[in-house]
Amino acid sequence: MGKHPSGILGDAKTPKHAPHLPENLVENVIQSLSGELEAVFTPWIADRIELIWLEADDDRLGMTRFEEGANELLRRRRLRLDPGRVTIGLHPALAEDLALYEHTFVHELLHASGLTLHSKKHDDLTNQIAPSPKMSESPLLQKMREEIIGQSVVSQWNCKNCGYVWDRKTVTKPKRCFKCAKPL
Repeated sequence: MGKHPSGILGDAKTPKHAPHLPENLVENVIQSLSGELEAVFTPWIADRIELIWLEADDDRLGMTRFEEGANELLRRRRLRLDPGRVTIGLHPALAEDLALYEHTFVHELLHASGLTLHSKKHDDLTNQIAPSPKMSESPLLQKMREEIIGQSVVSQWNCKNCGYVWDRKTVTKPKRCFKCAKPL
């Protein structure tokens, strides 16, 4: 039985080459984390990461996995010890979009460095080191948007105040009507 593509990016082809390790970004992340108390694994991370491709039907663009168990990882974090092997998986579709590849890599590398929560600090550092590409500059983000909108039940937006109707072209619902500017 063959595997059928699933998920938004299920039709992505896994490249024959391994994911590339952007050395300049590793250095930038390490430099940016200087003095950051939460980033306890920073001294070791450059030598501990392994990059892999995720399965094409995975619904994540990236993931970080510490090879040690949760209890051991908590102990190493508390004692500020070497984290051991850390695997960063990137979705194969990222091979076609360098800017989003770098953004996702930095996001995951920050997790691997010890910033395990999705905090404002994590987001700010990610966008400072490797900003997310604009929708207009990223074919992969455009494809993801089209897939999400295509699968959505809502195909148009309606203003209850003025009756204006427009076709849905965004993932999130607008806050105001495009015609009368009243809140939706």
